[in-house]
Amino acid sequence: MNENPAGTATGEPRGVHVMPPSVLIGTAAALLALTAVTVTSSRIDLGEWNVVVALAIACTKAALVALFFMHLKYENRFQLVILVSAALFAVLFVAFVMFDTTQYQPSIRAAERHVEQRAP
Repeated sequence: MNENPAGTATGEPRGVHVMPPSVLIGTAAALLALTAVTVTSSRIDLGEWNVVVALAIACTKAALVALFFMHLKYENRFQLVILVSAALFAVLFVAFVMFDTTQYQPSIRAAERHVEQRAP
């Protein structure tokens, strides 16, 4: 019978990981700062880069939450591999949607112009 309650490959039980308050407060401060950057960047017109900047900030905040609040930084690497692969699949799906949208956008705009020309 397996005597290892944590189920690690080395047979050593994994203890509870306690984060020091300074790390948690620093992470919370970084998230608040990134939220302020998000609000500020939403009021600046960057053209097509608005979405890119917003997604970059959101991904950075999600990474901070996953690494420190969810303790993935201190877990086995397997959990990190699962998280990264799920994020890559999400990026892949969004990329396919964006590609599909950009393929049909010119024909949609042409149809809108045609309807506007026919309107009295």
